[in-house]
Amino acid sequence: MTSTPEPGASATPRPGGQGTTAMRAVVQHRYGPPEVLEQAELPIPRPGRGEVLVRVAAAGVHPGDHFLLTGLPLMVRAVFGLRRPRIMVRGRDLAGTVTAVGEGVAALWPGDAVFGWSTTGTLAEYACVPAEQLAPIPAGVPMVQAAAVATSGITALQAMRDIARVQPGQRVLITGASGGVGHYAVQIAVALGAEVTGVCSAGNLEMVRSLGAAAIDYTATDPVTEALRTGASYDVVLDNAEAQPLAVMRRALTPIGTLIPNNGHGGRWFGPLGRIARDRLTSLTTRQRLRPFTSIEKRADLLTLSEMLADGRIVPVIERTYPLADAADALRHVGRRHARGKVVITMPADPRT
Repeated sequence: MTSTPEPGASATPRPGGQGTTAMRAVVQHRYGPPEVLEQAELPIPRPGRGEVLVRVAAAGVHPGDHFLLTGLPLMVRAVFGLRRPRIMVRGRDLAGTVTAVGEGVAALWPGDAVFGWSTTGTLAEYACVPAEQLAPIPAGVPMVQAAAVATSGITALQAMRDIARVQPGQRVLITGASGGVGHYAVQIAVALGAEVTGVCSAGNLEMVRSLGAAAIDYTATDPVTEALRTGASYDVVLDNAEAQPLAVMRRALTPIGTLIPNNGHGGRWFGPLGRIARDRLTSLTTRQRLRPFTSIEKRADLLTLSEMLADGRIVPVIERTYPLADAADALRHVGRRHARGKVVITMPADPRT
């Protein structure tokens, strides 16, 4: 007879069968292009107090993973390691199944399907994750979709709900609307009752329209010029592309509208920090709200996203999936900054295969 561990009790995982103690992972020993990534076998970690061990089914990747891979902008290294990354396993978002729980965990059991984020790497067959960084995967939502939600979904939720404070009937413009953050922001703004216009390339127009927004092909129509021509200014602009100068984008806003610049790229040393400082100074001289921000991962927001997944208010768009062995290709694709929706890395079905 097999016993089920009590919640909060530690359990010894038996991944892959009797005696299996190693897992495959993607590691990085130095900063550089995707070619610096290596496949490795590592010991399967054991959950500490407040943690659970997750058998990872899929891991979403996003531009932040590429920043850490390359170590650019250089300010990244002040946080993650000056000469090399302190944590060598890459990846942050994940979805999978709890296989063991550490002491003090009362809300999760072995067998639970969960998604969330980890600061110790997710491009591996197993990850130890604080229970507070996980939420349940709703019934019927595939692991691949759930793995694509945490970082981009939280950023979009906080931008639309907390920073912009989108209200029913408002007009919202989202550039980069077909990207990772953008396609969630479109759906969240629509769910909040806004009239949403998404800016994207011609090949992504139908995808953005399918999310409930009007769509503009930026190669054929300039959204600012169109707003000025029609006299239909926007209450909120989420500028994920930042392809236009700040002064130009402000022309698309109402006199008291909110502009959220949200492109993490910038100079070699400090990335977007110079632009953020400039935008905050400019906001002191105008009634318009200029609100660059950095999202903060919160379990409460993860639970909100779980509810939105459950009732269909958000549906992750997955452009491509890659096997773990092709993680370098996945990060190379994300680094080109033209991913449609999300990119996800999938794990082998069984560690022994």
